[in-house]
Amino acid sequence: MFKIDWKPDRNDSTQLHIQIMRYMKDKMASGEWPVDFKLPSQRTLSEIFGVNRSTVVTAIEELTAEGLLKGNTGGGTRVINNTWTLMSTEHSHNWNPYISSGVHQANQRIMQQINDAEFQSDMIRMGSCEPSPELIPSKMIHKTLEKLSKSMKPLGYEEPKGALHLRKEICVYLKTMGIEADPDSVLITSGVLQALQLISLGLLHTNSVVYLEKPSYLYSLRTFQSFGLQLSGIQLDEEGIDVNELISRHKRRKGSMLFSIPTFQNPSGNVMSLKRRKMLINACDLEQLPIIEDDVYRELWLDEKPPPPLKAFDKNGLVLYTGGISKNLCPGLRIGWVVGTEKVIERLADIKMQTDYGSSSLSQNVTAELFSSGLYYQHNDIMRKNVRIRRDVTIRALKKYFTGMATWNIPAGGYFIWLKLNGGISMHELFIKALSRKILVFPGHLYEFQSNDHIRISYSYVSLEEIEIAIKALSELVAEQLG
Repeated sequence: MFKIDWKPDRNDSTQLHIQIMRYMKDKMASGEWPVDFKLPSQRTLSEIFGVNRSTVVTAIEELTAEGLLKGNTGGGTRVINNTWTLMSTEHSHNWNPYISSGVHQANQRIMQQINDAEFQSDMIRMGSCEPSPELIPSKMIHKTLEKLSKSMKPLGYEEPKGALHLRKEICVYLKTMGIEADPDSVLITSGVLQALQLISLGLLHTNSVVYLEKPSYLYSLRTFQSFGLQLSGIQLDEEGIDVNELISRHKRRKGSMLFSIPTFQNPSGNVMSLKRRKMLINACDLEQLPIIEDDVYRELWLDEKPPPPLKAFDKNGLVLYTGGISKNLCPGLRIGWVVGTEKVIERLADIKMQTDYGSSSLSQNVTAELFSSGLYYQHNDIMRKNVRIRRDVTIRALKKYFTGMATWNIPAGGYFIWLKLNGGISMHELFIKALSRKILVFPGHLYEFQSNDHIRISYSYVSLEEIEIAIKALSELVAEQLG
């Protein structure tokens, strides 16, 4: 399905038709607009880009003159060349048809921009959901590596489910939150996102319906959609996902699974109540609706411990429990896990062996040592203290600059504040203008279709000084649009 989620920036000194030309060239070079791709009509493009039709005509005429486009009477305008062949003096194989026909969908254009911006050293990252470098316990990890270097066996491949000593340590850890698990029911993954990919590949089929909370960070990715799965959003309230709406929807659509982040949900920060967790487990058990539980933010509680995971109430192997250390310890180690019935874990382990032959042996050994030595648990106490400070500074800045313009939750944990503006604005314009001021934010429409009044604010990566600077600048940009 054709989609454009970009508009030229009227505050940019570059002429509008040149911005449009650059955008179109980028689409052609990336393979999203392959040779013989038919462009929408000039009128449609002018509406999408928010410019006069004459501006679109000028851009198309210049691209036609450059040999990239060709107009046919009654046949519209089509791509006839790409920047690779134009820039190369020798013959180069045309990979564009392969790029455009690959199974995995490309990220939304805005997510590609976000991914690029996150690696700009001067960017204030008010959207990133990872710990800042100063929160990562580098000294602790270095000392662990030094200790392991004296006793660690050669780094060969681990068994399909992952290093046994790490899986044993994870079982000990899971028991502290009420989950009884055997090492054979645990699979080590390269983060939670890989766990979701394995589940999609191994347990679901094309056109399967996956229920998820609305809003949800999964709308910003292509993890499920690339495998031909359909997403169906269920509304959240203060206590968590609306179980009645879920079951009513399920009776009509007969979905395959529910994906849920019951603890410090992304992006809302919502914590599902104990009562709602039990209600959800009972309802899904009755309907035989499996649950994928993403519990990656659990250790980031700031005020009081959250209720036990859904998996702790699971008596019939209904819940696939996912967790990891990327959010609270070190994203670079790339260690996560899935807990489920042994048969399911064997299926996922088999697929993982076919894709990457196992997660990093070094990372698994480091993580196992951090657990067994108790350093992991000590670090979490320090982490919570530092993140709590960041959250409180952000709340104070919001009170100072956004009072009267927005409302917000005070998260009990996690990294996010789900800011609700008092009126709708152009999220694309806000995103672009914030970027021009070297501030990265995640607009609400990434998490909920057509949401134009929410912004996800993250306080995990930025410094305390940057929080004040960024919130003040954002308030000015929002005020311009709200009038």
